[in-house]
Amino acid sequence: MVTYLDAAIAPVKNTGQIRLHGTVGFDGMRKAGALVAKALDEVAPLVQPGTTTSAIDKFLFEFGMDHDAVPATLNYRGYTKSSCTSINHVVCHGIPNDKPLRNGDIVNIDVTYVLDGWHGDSSRMYPVGQPKRAAERLMDVTHECLMRGIEAVRPGARMGAIGAAIQAHAEAERCSVVRDFCGHGIGQLFHDAPNVLHYGRTDEGAEIKPGMIFTIEPMINLGRAHVKVLSDGWTAVTRDRSLSAQYEHTVGVTEDGCEIFTLSPGGLDRPGLPIAR
Repeated sequence: MVTYLDAAIAPVKNTGQIRLHGTVGFDGMRKAGALVAKALDEVAPLVQPGTTTSAIDKFLFEFGMDHDAVPATLNYRGYTKSSCTSINHVVCHGIPNDKPLRNGDIVNIDVTYVLDGWHGDSSRMYPVGQPKRAAERLMDVTHECLMRGIEAVRPGARMGAIGAAIQAHAEAERCSVVRDFCGHGIGQLFHDAPNVLHYGRTDEGAEIKPGMIFTIEPMINLGRAHVKVLSDGWTAVTRDRSLSAQYEHTVGVTEDGCEIFTLSPGGLDRPGLPIAR
């Protein structure tokens, strides 16, 4: 049974209950989300052939420090980097390293900052040089999946409506939705209730209520949905080596829909792709 509680009086630990945030939570998440979005804008010029993902990670660490924010992934459950950089067939949690990016790669950069106790979480795809048309199409489909999932967020709907909207578009475009990872509640905790599945039915899941804050972060594959985690314990890849893409926003449910906390200030939510006007 799903239960909800006032975030203002809730303990700062995951109890499995869904927090309903007020003005304080929304204000904190706006600031944290805006900082992450700005970082993802400013890192874009680094994403080019010859750049290492370690250099990208270093930039994101220093950007956070310069703005009084701490990267949430740094030393989280033993993870030693300030971001995740997932290239080509890496689905998520790719670990930054010293291998140079190559022309034609596509890379997801995922960063979460803790600012004044609030977690801002977002990720985007970046083309490296000139990717193949199939990669461009996958990025376009994945971003549209994210936006359709966000459009499904409204009070009175079920959480399953988000996944249903994502799944319908992905499969109509002959792509598959990764089932092994999901979005999550967020706020003063990095990961909280509810889980946000990227597939499902409109009549499934908890009721969406004003004050809920969570991420939507679909991972879409050109091939099959199956993934495996490598021996480092973090890096998840497609089993069939097909390309994978992911976009992520953090949203807060309002009385008539939702607010996106992590929109790009420069209109760069889809780097390298046509910007929606």
